[in-house]
Parts: sequence; structure tokens; C-alpha cells
Amino acid sequence: MALLPPGSIVMKLFFARALCVLLLCAWGPWAVAKDKIAIMVGGVEKQIYLPGILAQQLGFFADQGLEVELLTEPSGVNAEDVLLSGAAQGVIGAYDHTLDLQARGKAVQSVVQFSIAPGEVELVSTRLRSTLNSPAQFAGLQLGVTGLGSSTSFLTQYLVLQSGLKVSDVSLVPVGSGNTFMAALRQGKIDAGMTTEPTASRLLASGEARVVVDLRTPEATQKALGGLYPFACLYMQTAWVNTHRGETQKLANALVKALQFINTHSAAEIAAKLPEDYWAGNKALYIQSLASSKSMFTPDGVMPPSGPATVLKVLTAVNKLVRSKKIDLATTYTSEFVNAAK
Repeated sequence: MALLPPGSIVMKLFFARALCVLLLCAWGPWAVAKDKIAIMVGGVEKQIYLPGILAQQLGFFADQGLEVELLTEPSGVNAEDVLLSGAAQGVIGAYDHTLDLQARGKAVQSVVQFSIAPGEVELVSTRLRSTLNSPAQFAGLQLGVTGLGSSTSFLTQYLVLQSGLKVSDVSLVPVGSGNTFMAALRQGKIDAGMTTEPTASRLLASGEARVVVDLRTPEATQKALGGLYPFACLYMQTAWVNTHRGETQKLANALVKALQFINTHSAAEIAAKLPEDYWAGNKALYIQSLASSKSMFTPDGVMPPSGPATVLKVLTAVNKLVRSKKIDLATTYTSEFVNAAK
């Protein structure tokens, strides 16, 4: 067989193809373009949304061939607006938004259920009298919530109603979360408010607040709300899930793996995987708060069967739109992808 001349077109194509093969072998998985997905988080630093940042830090998204950008908004009600606008493909936020959105004619569902308790706590400033230890005594007070129409506002109003007061007896003040919540309490802009970890433990440790209602564990939640209360989750527009089943499965795979990591590792081991700024300046306090409330996380991302009904009960009491509609709970979540991930 005659050799091809070095300058021939066929020979050049041969060497070009060989070079491509060598580069693919050298680059391996990096030669494959990753699926880009934006997820809005209703406060990325909150412990209740830990599986999201953990999946990113441990490389679980990248292992699935995903390039996930975690965006953040201080309030879940703002996060859902970003989802509906199409600026993000998913939200890591509270499950109750799926019911609220269905009442507004929007089809949204929880794809991975992170927790079975809100992970929230109602705190009252220690400036107020020490005998104030119940929502029944909240009449006339300014109560902090992350945002009006947020999950914390739903829960706060429900606790007020359950105590025998009317919602009009209190004033809800949107103050965000983290440092803005702390500043509002310190400056007297709010008398009490609902927040999550690590903010709650920082205020308790400094002596600036005390607990009125604790929703940080399944046991405390059942006592206060009468059942498990599925809260943190990844929720997405149903239409997007149906047309992007591959990407949805990859997200579920990564987040279930993160939940398994939480379930099988100590709070100290988990904290060691996070950026230092997540510790809010006190690693020991962060570990302590996570250890005491880690039981709120599901081990597998599956929705507890009794949970959606508890959420519907709360929203029916405080949300006029939900109360006026027939909510189909079966369409507000799916366990298909987490079951496949297991």
C-alpha cells in the first residue's frame, strides 16, 4: 500500500482526528460540556437549606455533569418570583410555596424534600418582660418575618391564631434574615420574630433573645403544629420538570447524596466542609446548633405521607387564597426522582 504524502488533505485530517482523540483522553470528563442550572435559595447561609451548599462543596453536582449556580434571596417569597420569571430553574425554599402558587394558578412541585420540620424558632427580645413566654401575649407587638407572604409570615400568623388572638392584634414586619434580622431586634424595630439557624443560636448565646416557640426538630414541631411539617425542599415548575427529566434526575441524585452525607456524618464533620463564613464567626456555636436540629433533615429526600396535610391546615388558616381553592396536594410534590436516586 502506497504511503500518503505528508502534505495531503487525507493525512492532515488523520493527524487532526488523532489530536482530538488525544485531547479527549487527556481532558476526560472536562471535555464534556456541563448542564448549567441556576437555583435560587431563600437565604443560602441558613442551616435549613444546608443540602444545597453541601452538594456544591462536596462536588456532587459536578459529579452529575451539572454546573449549578446557587443564587440567594433573603426571603422565600422573592425567590419564587425569580423562578416564575424564568431567571432560575429551581428554588431551594419552603414547600408551602407550592400550595400558595397552586392557589394562584401556577404548577410547581417539590422534587427533593430536605426536611420534615421548619427549622425555625420564634424568639422574643429579652428587653420585654420575662413573663412573656407565649404567642397569646403577643398583642400589640411588632413581629419580625423574612418577608410579607413568606413561610415565616404564614407560620407566625398561625401561631398567633392558635393562641386565641387575631392576626390584626399584631404587626408583621419584613426584616429579612441573618444580620438584618439581628439588627432589627437589637434596634427595637421588632419585639419578637421568627428566624432560623445559625441566627437563632447567636441571639440566644448573646442573651438578647429567648425562645417562645421552637420548630427546629420534628418532635417540637409536632407539639406546636400537630404534625410533621415538611419545609425546606427543592421545588421547580412542573412544566420544566416534565421537559427536563434528565437534569431533574441529576439534581435529585446530587441532593439525595448530600442528605445521606448529613445523615451519616457528625455536625462537626459537616461544618468542616462548609465555607468559613457560614459559621457566622463562631464555628463551635454553629456545630452545636446543627447537632441539636440535624434530625429535621430527611435521609432520602422523600416527602413524609402525613406532612402535606399539616401544611395545608396551616395555610388554610392564614391564606385566604388557599382557603378559597381546592388544593390538589398530590401535584405539589413528587417522589419519583428521589426514589430513582436511592
